[in-house]
Amino acid sequence: MNTRELKEKNLTLPQVKKLLNSIGEENLDQFQRRTLDYVNKFTKIKLADSKKLRKKLVKDFDLEPSEAVQVINCMPQNIDELRVFLSGGRKIIEIAKLESIIALLNENRITQ
Repeated sequence: MNTRELKEKNLTLPQVKKLLNSIGEENLDQFQRRTLDYVNKFTKIKLADSKKLRKKLVKDFDLEPSEAVQVINCMPQNIDELRVFLSGGRKIIEIAKLESIIALLNENRITQ
């Protein structure tokens, strides 16, 4: 019996986009093509910026890595939207920190 060990890794949308593009669109199955189409439409930040932003959210704002990825993937525009991603946590984040996170997201957002 052949068993494989699977590992879970949280990826930002730009990371998924890079991964799927590296495979080549002609080599993707239907699900992967739909996923590529989705990330092309909804990626709101550049790959290099997403890596820096993730580190900064985890280090400076004490977010869990999975929370940071969700925030980066959705790039909330105000505090109420941001709270949706942080409401499951056990810690309370003060308004000043939330405002700082929104300002940081706005600095890194791709303008369309």
